[in-house]
Amino acid sequence: MNTPTVEPVAVVTDVAVARPSRIARLRSSLGPAGTAAAIFLIVVLLIAIAAPLIAPYDPDAQSLLSAFAGPSGAHLLGTDDLGRDILSRLVYGSRTSLLGPALVVAVALLVGIPLALIAAWYGGAVDAIVARIFDLVYALPGLLLAVLAVALFGPGLMPAVVALSIAYIPFLARIVRAAARQQRVSPYVDALAVQGFGVTRIMVRHILRNIGPVVLGQAAIAFGYALLDLASLSFLGLAVQAPTADWGVMVSDSNALMQGYWLPVLAPGVLIVLCVLSLTVLGARISGERPQPYLRMRRATRARVGTGAHSSTTPTGATP
Repeated sequence: MNTPTVEPVAVVTDVAVARPSRIARLRSSLGPAGTAAAIFLIVVLLIAIAAPLIAPYDPDAQSLLSAFAGPSGAHLLGTDDLGRDILSRLVYGSRTSLLGPALVVAVALLVGIPLALIAAWYGGAVDAIVARIFDLVYALPGLLLAVLAVALFGPGLMPAVVALSIAYIPFLARIVRAAARQQRVSPYVDALAVQGFGVTRIMVRHILRNIGPVVLGQAAIAFGYALLDLASLSFLGLAVQAPTADWGVMVSDSNALMQGYWLPVLAPGVLIVLCVLSLTVLGARISGERPQPYLRMRRATRARVGTGAHSSTTPTGATP
């Protein structure tokens, strides 16, 4: 009697799949350039917070006997025309250089986001009025408003911050309004309204949350622009005043240039450029933009030109 053979049955068990950590997902979304920019900005922020612990000297301490001293063990970046340590002034200058742009962006977001959400939600006449106000303010140059504020209230950081905040409101609010209008016509918004959710809850907890990356990305880019504007005003003597340690004030040191010493001016200028560049790259990455490399753009342009030239030489009615 033949005994039936029983084939073994494979037992499938659940296998736990390791999910990437939040840091890994963040690095993947930012890319190498965005990650490098974020690390650089975090380092600058930590230096600004811990300035009293990091700076080797008092930024305002003068020593005329050490004026225009070159880099050495005592002064890693040398000294300026008054013998002040350049590294210490750079470290302390990061505080005022970052504080002003932070205030500008914060005020612009606090005023611009509610107006943009209200305009996107109600539409019609409300949207048209808010949009015209944004266009009117956007047409005024921010630096011109800052110069007018300084002329009225005197030179200082706060008049420049207030003027630039007004100028940056439409810069951020127009982008938030455009993104919120796209979310306003989404089916989930109608579903939430049917379920009885209030307008404020829908706008804040759902629409604003969905457009959060766009808002954060544009805020980072605006932060870089505000940093550059305030540094320009400080360079002209309209914002932060000497002898306060500030990157814009340090760039305006003409005595160093006339004496042939470039480091007191070059060091803060390089920091300003690196911060603005890092903020721009990081903002573009957060917003989801992926800049196309230059060589790839050239190849795509050549391909389109070649295709156009080939099609133009093809006889009429002939199959290419």
